[in-house]
Amino acid sequence: MAQRAVWLISHEPGTPLCGTVRFSRRYPTVEKRARVFNGASYVPVPEDGPFLKALLFELRLLDDDKDFIESRDSCSRINKTSIYGLLIGGEELWPVVAFLKNDMIYACVPLVEQTLSPRPPLISVSGVSQGFEFLFGIQDFLYSGQKNDSELNTKLSQLPDLLLQACPFGTLLDANLQNSLDNTNFASVTQPQKQPAWKTGTYKGKPQVSISITEKVKSMQYDKQGIADTWQVVGTVTCKCDLEGIMPNVTISLSLPTNGSPLQDILVHPCVTSLDSAILTSSSIDAMDDSAFSGPYKFPFTPPLESFNLCFYTSQVPVPPILGFYQMKEEEVQLRITINLKLHESVKNNFEFCEAHIPFYNRGPITHLEYKTSFGQLEVFREKSLLIWIIGQKFPKSMEISLSGTVTFGAKSHEKQPFDPICTGETAYLKLHFRILDYTLTGCYADQHSVQVFASGKPKISAHRKLISSDYYIWNSKAPAPVTYGSLLL
Repeated sequence: MAQRAVWLISHEPGTPLCGTVRFSRRYPTVEKRARVFNGASYVPVPEDGPFLKALLFELRLLDDDKDFIESRDSCSRINKTSIYGLLIGGEELWPVVAFLKNDMIYACVPLVEQTLSPRPPLISVSGVSQGFEFLFGIQDFLYSGQKNDSELNTKLSQLPDLLLQACPFGTLLDANLQNSLDNTNFASVTQPQKQPAWKTGTYKGKPQVSISITEKVKSMQYDKQGIADTWQVVGTVTCKCDLEGIMPNVTISLSLPTNGSPLQDILVHPCVTSLDSAILTSSSIDAMDDSAFSGPYKFPFTPPLESFNLCFYTSQVPVPPILGFYQMKEEEVQLRITINLKLHESVKNNFEFCEAHIPFYNRGPITHLEYKTSFGQLEVFREKSLLIWIIGQKFPKSMEISLSGTVTFGAKSHEKQPFDPICTGETAYLKLHFRILDYTLTGCYADQHSVQVFASGKPKISAHRKLISSDYYIWNSKAPAPVTYGSLLL
């Protein structure tokens, strides 16, 4: 007997979503067992947003839900058990135990240790009765002696740690959460919390939470047979939490779209209080497969006063955002260059800026240039022996652009001209510089509606993301030998 996930949802008629997820917890180890037991009939536990919408629809709690819908409202669907099947993404999630009490919806998904097709009788699913016991235990804990919203928020903030004892790995050990509360020695609601030594003060002002996801993409492209191009994405999630109280608790969820690339090698800030094992064990060393954990990635934490890096991650995206070809060939006293760039169709074609820097090391100043470009503008820095191809904010509809031309140099002056021990002869590169706002290559995003804050006041929550190039090189395909990242560190 085990539970795959549990939710507490406040019913809020008149609001856009008609409800808010106040607490949720998933158990990845149980989810893996469900995938094995259910086989082809397995339906994954959805993210909080789709689950909230589907559950409120099934419970007839949406404000605009006044029409008769046969699949839900017909006489054959009269429900007397508080056990539902939720239609999410064209698949039915069953069984879902859910009931409404004191404007709070309690819901969980029990593990079914057999195939779901055909649907087994409820009496054979032992996790259902355990699910009711689990939810009734949470209800008793939240509302026993509870007098106001402040006390309710305090108890909600205690749930993550309580469930580590009462329901570890999705298996209920003790439905009386008050016992777990006594065992963990939580400070009484009537007693003031002590200021931790690492927190030098408290915040006073309007509550707000700011989340920023920055992904940097690195690439080395050679366009040579037998030599593989390489690329990598490194992400950083930065947070700034202005919240009143000594020890406010926040939970942020990172989500991926259906075709998103799973996050790996995740490192978290010391303020993170707990993590699912699937997050910690996802490594880029392991071969990628369909069973790789793809979120949501939940990070419960007690934030410091200053801005901090909540976590770092890497990801193995299938293709680099811009594919390039660069050819430089010496012809007597001049160089002939040819450059082709192609933006991948899956990448957002809306840059804050995009430039290609084409340096010519160990040569004299540029004295003459003839070129032809299909798109953008070319700037010439003669003394620096540098060309900058300004592509702008968008690629054309074809997603492909080209630049070709010949460059002539004057006599070398060692005092002024750039020197590089690697880029000699025909060994040369161009380097791309770009930034795309409101976009990440993995698809990773922080859903503002899924952010849970256990503190006084309702905070303003903002989330931003961006993709930035970093060490994005395209090497001359005529170069005698490839250059690696290690070579650039010499």
